[in-house]
Amino acid sequence: MSRSFDSIELEVLWSSLISTVNEQARALQRSAFSPIVREAGDLANALFDRRARMVAQAVTGTPGHINSLAIAVSHILEVYPVDSLEPGDVLITNDPYKTAGQLLDVTVLVPVFRGARVVAFFGSTIHHTDVGGYGIGAGARDVFEEGLWIPITKLMVKGERSAPVWDFILANVRQPTHMAGDLHAQIASGEVGAQRLRTLLDSYRLDDIEDLADVIIERSEEATRKAIRELPVGTYEATSVLDLADGSEITIAVSVQIDADAGEILVDYAGSSGASPYGINVVKNYTHAYTTFTLRSLLNPEIPNNAGSLAPIKVEAPEGSIVNAVPPSPCTARHVVGMFLPMPLLGAMSAVLPDAVMAEGSAAVWTMQVSGHHDDGRPFITAMFTYAGGVGARATKAGLSATSYPTGVSAVPVEVVEASAPIRFLRKELRRGSGGNGRQRGGLGQLIEFTVDSTSPWVLNAVTSRLVRGPLGVFGGEPGATGKFLVNGEPVRTQARITLQPGDVVRLELPGGGGYGSAE
Repeated sequence: MSRSFDSIELEVLWSSLISTVNEQARALQRSAFSPIVREAGDLANALFDRRARMVAQAVTGTPGHINSLAIAVSHILEVYPVDSLEPGDVLITNDPYKTAGQLLDVTVLVPVFRGARVVAFFGSTIHHTDVGGYGIGAGARDVFEEGLWIPITKLMVKGERSAPVWDFILANVRQPTHMAGDLHAQIASGEVGAQRLRTLLDSYRLDDIEDLADVIIERSEEATRKAIRELPVGTYEATSVLDLADGSEITIAVSVQIDADAGEILVDYAGSSGASPYGINVVKNYTHAYTTFTLRSLLNPEIPNNAGSLAPIKVEAPEGSIVNAVPPSPCTARHVVGMFLPMPLLGAMSAVLPDAVMAEGSAAVWTMQVSGHHDDGRPFITAMFTYAGGVGARATKAGLSATSYPTGVSAVPVEVVEASAPIRFLRKELRRGSGGNGRQRGGLGQLIEFTVDSTSPWVLNAVTSRLVRGPLGVFGGEPGATGKFLVNGEPVRTQARITLQPGDVVRLELPGGGGYGSAE
């Protein structure tokens, strides 16, 4: 017999679940080794029921990680069914085509046991500093060159390390101590969540979270369908073009079909570019993640993000295209295209919700990774550090400056980057005049200059975009400024990593956001 909950009890239980996953995320950030996790929040944490449905997510993290994790858990439990697990087991994978789309993003799933029975799962996905292979750049020729591929397997067995799995992973990465530390942080954060959830279940005399999950998910789904039913029926289309550092271009075509009767939206990416030879291909999980994030933020962002609120939004993409990558397409820098997807999607929805959309912004964060040798011969490799341009203007407000959208990742502080390697920053400031003009002006990009204090050559993995086409304005707003990627004042036009010399200066000028409405 299912358990019912009155409105007060439901609100208390829901608040407790959110507090639990937030505590899980805080534990992970406090104990992680990677600065991109610890300082920038490049992670996802969530609670799942026995049926692999995401029930609640932590408020921190990125949409690409959290909404990919929402799908990934079902793939993991297909390999290891719920009732086959034993207390102390922990599951792991970084399969990019079943999780978050790149080998550097590792997913760990911690089962919650009461006695001998699994009652829930706490999952996390974080960006690891290194998994061997090419690194964070887009220059690898296929996914096998990008790094170590960890299939869905057990990281812990009955509370003990699975020695072959740990040995195999740590033998294939450049910084095994960091890798091990981040994996232990993921396991520990899941255990923190498990302890808090068991306390909650004991307090309310619940055997598991299945009945509670049913109520939360059903209410979230119905609220989302209600919001969709208020939209005008029809098909709305848009196409956007993204230019890359080497001068090539990617086309993203999108159609949004609104079915008010069913309370559903179908987003179809037919007509988008085919797979790229560079590592910017996007797996369908990641395409789904940023598509659902964009639409949910337009419809009713107050509705909890879980399996219920995601269910009414369907996503289709041609298999083998740049938005539905298949093996062995390289995909380490998939964020370049994935974070660009909201731009044409917002364009299509501008005819439906003109006051809710925003103009185009810089989209993908620019990512940097530096490696080389200290003067005493010791090698170094930085964790990925990122920079954001301007966000597009809104109907009633100017765009935000130097702010990550659509991701939720923050910039790693300059001091932290400099402490991790002999990098020295020369300038970091807002880029004046880079926002597009309009009734509301687009947000400003930023200008960064840095060098590496080394007497030997060093390597830069840089992933940039929008160097030719600036972010478009909407409803008569002007475009934002294009970006610039320079070394010693000369433009760099490649997607591959580059070798630089002592004293070379890297200059990044990030794009500004587009304006909203005519300035007149």
